[in-house]
Amino acid sequence: MSTATASRPKPAAKAPGKTPGASRRLSLPVILLLVAGAVLLFAVVGAATGDHSLTSSGQITAALGAAVPIAMAGLGGLWAERAGVVNIGLEGMMVAGTFAGAWAGYLVNPWVGLLAAIAAGAAAGLLHAVLTVTFGIDHIVAGVGINLLVPYACLYINRIYYTAYQSAGAGASQSPPTPALPTITVPGLSDQLSKVEAHHWFFVSDLAGVLGGLVSNLSVVTLIAAVLLVATYFVLWRTTFGLRLRSCGENPTAAESLGVNVYKYKYIAVIASGGFAGLGGAYLSMVAASIYRDGQTGNRGYIGLAAMIFGNWLPGGLATGAGLFGFTDSLQLRDAKSVHTLLLAIALIMALLALWQLYRRKFVPAAVCLVAAGALGAWYAGSSAVPRPLIVATPYIITLVVLALSAQRLRPPKADGQIYRKGQGK
Repeated sequence: MSTATASRPKPAAKAPGKTPGASRRLSLPVILLLVAGAVLLFAVVGAATGDHSLTSSGQITAALGAAVPIAMAGLGGLWAERAGVVNIGLEGMMVAGTFAGAWAGYLVNPWVGLLAAIAAGAAAGLLHAVLTVTFGIDHIVAGVGINLLVPYACLYINRIYYTAYQSAGAGASQSPPTPALPTITVPGLSDQLSKVEAHHWFFVSDLAGVLGGLVSNLSVVTLIAAVLLVATYFVLWRTTFGLRLRSCGENPTAAESLGVNVYKYKYIAVIASGGFAGLGGAYLSMVAASIYRDGQTGNRGYIGLAAMIFGNWLPGGLATGAGLFGFTDSLQLRDAKSVHTLLLAIALIMALLALWQLYRRKFVPAAVCLVAAGALGAWYAGSSAVPRPLIVATPYIITLVVLALSAQRLRPPKADGQIYRKGQGK
């Protein structure tokens, strides 16, 4: 070996999932900057229209609540897909969580109900792992099967057991009311922020409304969800366990050659995925409604997957996507008139995007954004309300638009959805 060859520096090893564009992540400073920009934009809209509902503390609290089940479903998808397993069955796992949480919460207490919801979702995740990891069934087919099996199984059990509790408020398709889980409000701070919000000072009151929503009437499940998002980052990106799990989603054959038990890590990831989805389902039946009903999840498992994809399979991006979808979902549930005000805000956003694309000399996207801004502005000026069907469809429309806009920067795990068999690389 020559001296030149021996002295040549070796290229740095790439971390799993690392790509040249991976550094452009939604870090905490970037997320905070985006939030501040959104608050400023909504403050401008509020000053122009006199409608300050977009930044009211009640709206922010409702948005956080709507974001929790979406974030937990997305977190479940993140764990599974980082290990290489596509989990379309999150919707069914959420249904299992809604049913088990409300049932155990009524029979025992809400804390046991919370644990039962996680266990039920994890059991559905175990079924998905057996089908995909052990038997090698196509991940999409297995997930669709779970989405069909679990809701109908719960529906069947409802017809048998819930009708016996009609005196307690149950029916053929709903459970008796469950005891409430505790909520948390920061004393003193919440009241002071409410006083500032009531003055409607430009930006200051809007910021006080946002902060007030973050410290008032928060369910304990919301805090658990926030802790799980942060913990996921440290577990998957700052531990040996997380490195091994992510390697199973990038190159399971290489991971196997280094002694990683790929089957074990896939099982752990998919079972945890179901547990997270079950927790999201428990929020719907034990916090948002305090009762279980058929069809309660409302396709939030799929929206959670959309939030995960928007977040580029990263916890910070997932949290941003869940917040966005939760905000639009809570608008149509809490104050339908706010959706009309949102039209003006979106028109301003599209106009700013048009200016940004012009700065980058991308004239076609700039023209599209400008046309969209003009159309939305004209719609706002020429109407006093948004039709109810469009209001109900707002979360799904936002989901499609966001996924379309973010499609160019997505980078899923390389082995995501692939059928793995031990020793296949030999």
